[in-house]
Amino acid sequence: MSDGDAEAAADADAAESADRGRADRVAVTGTPGTGKSTATALLEGEYDVIHLNDRIKSDDGLWTERDDDRDTLVADLDAVREDLGDWSGVLDSHLAHRFDVDRVVVLRCHPETIESRLETRGESPETAAENAESEALDVILSEAVAEHGVEDVYEVDATDRDPEAVADAIRAAIEGEREPSAGTVDFIDYI
Repeated sequence: MSDGDAEAAADADAAESADRGRADRVAVTGTPGTGKSTATALLEGEYDVIHLNDRIKSDDGLWTERDDDRDTLVADLDAVREDLGDWSGVLDSHLAHRFDVDRVVVLRCHPETIESRLETRGESPETAAENAESEALDVILSEAVAEHGVEDVYEVDATDRDPEAVADAIRAAIEGEREPSAGTVDFIDYI
């Protein structure tokens, strides 16, 4: 085999390992403020996108109580699972990794950016700081890896990317055009 043939074979092997095929059910998750809903909205013409938080808010059968301290609803995950039924597509929520999916895309964002975004959206400084700290400690990433395994988790740093670039990264994970990448983003310096 010539050097050229060996390089072509290596390129084909690399493309084959990167091409995992399209996933039917993908969770797009991350700390509130990472850009999940903005990026997944750009994918709505290509995939069925379920904005889970909106669905939970609109159906009082999908939550059990209101957390007045955080001004949020406590989701009933069993009721949500039943409501979703045999779904396929993209599930967008900070809870999405809690469901049966083929792949998990965890959007990450620098904690200072999250804090600023959440305060701009009207969240209390305490809630914004709590979410920023959770991001620095990799809480959602850790949960996703524990639930689905490192081989099915794709981490995307959205800090300095525009929504279209984030949507492109999500699309690449859905289509199997990128390798899993859990553990590649580190914001511990925030703490």
